[in-house]
Amino acid sequence: MEIQELSNTLEAVLFASGEPVECKRLCEALGTDITSIEDAAAMLEEKYADNSGIELLRLDSAFQLATKQEYAPHIKSVLEIKRNSALSPAAMEALTIIAYNQPVTKAFVESVRGVDSSGVVNSLVEKGLLCEAGRLDLPGRPIAYATTETFLRAFRLSSLKDLPPLPEQSGQVTIDEVIEAAQAAEDGE
Repeated sequence: MEIQELSNTLEAVLFASGEPVECKRLCEALGTDITSIEDAAAMLEEKYADNSGIELLRLDSAFQLATKQEYAPHIKSVLEIKRNSALSPAAMEALTIIAYNQPVTKAFVESVRGVDSSGVVNSLVEKGLLCEAGRLDLPGRPIAYATTETFLRAFRLSSLKDLPPLPEQSGQVTIDEVIEAAQAAEDGE
């Protein structure tokens, strides 16, 4: 398949999907390689760069067509879309802790914030911004949480590598320190 035809096909598939489509799945379905998909995606990005209301989002190893941010007010008014309520400062704080340290437990979030975070974390899971990322091999097998593709889309990030760097601070607690402390407490009993 020629690159222009592949680009048109990629555009049609992403438009019809409405959701992120994994690059691996695109390669298999379209009978091509990752380099060709990347080239076709670059053509779409160039096509949408100017004079277009849509853009191509790169989400880790997936692609999605989306409307450009500047058209959101018009889309909401025409389609009468009610935006979810804004995240509270507590939710933003918990989300930040999890995004930069994932996967982490509620206990880790609570140790950093200094307050109960169960309701906040549960709310972020319900909104689809967080998901269960497994269980830690600690007493009680606590659930570890991580961010989702919805989080990446909501914050317009291609991957977690695009998160802005945190300022250096002394006294930060890491998940490894929490695990070591929990294991030391278990060994001491």
